[in-house]
Amino acid sequence: MQIILLERIEKLGQMGDLVNVKTGYARNFLIPQGKALRATKANTERFEAERAQREANNLELRKDAETEAGKMKGLAVSMVRAASEMGQLFGSVTSRDIADAVTEAGFTIDRNQVIMDRSIKTLGLTEARVRLHPEVVVTIIVNIARSLAEAETQLKTGIAVTGEITDDAPEAVEVGAVEVEAGEGEGDDSAS
Repeated sequence: MQIILLERIEKLGQMGDLVNVKTGYARNFLIPQGKALRATKANTERFEAERAQREANNLELRKDAETEAGKMKGLAVSMVRAASEMGQLFGSVTSRDIADAVTEAGFTIDRNQVIMDRSIKTLGLTEARVRLHPEVVVTIIVNIARSLAEAETQLKTGIAVTGEITDDAPEAVEVGAVEVEAGEGEGDDSAS
């Protein structure tokens, strides 16, 4: 199905482009959302008549989004979640949770504006993208921890605070202790 794009759509085209898409994508998403029109002669004429006004509105909205993105640049939101000792969350952090946290930080966004490849299921610092405008995307840091104190520590160090031992020296001590215990057990068997 041929459609006329009314705004920039990632991986599809710019405003005013005539593109071919599958009929379901056009009928169920693009046209009801007001992002596209069917490419008929009447719609083409209507779009050309409104084109200058649409481009002016788009430019104004883009400038507003860019100023908002400047304020949001470097934003880090902290979330407290229950997690195991290994850092696995009991549940997950979704786009809705991130949108709520950013809204609490003083910015107004909707969960549909948060772009995530997959939900977050571990403690630590994760980057998420927020689409403020079809042409303006800002990256924020999502800090997930078991407590606010851990969140502050994670933000300072950049490393997730978990129950795992990441230092090599303590592991070597534990391995040595296990070998000594095993050696003592062998000595007892030969004595009996």
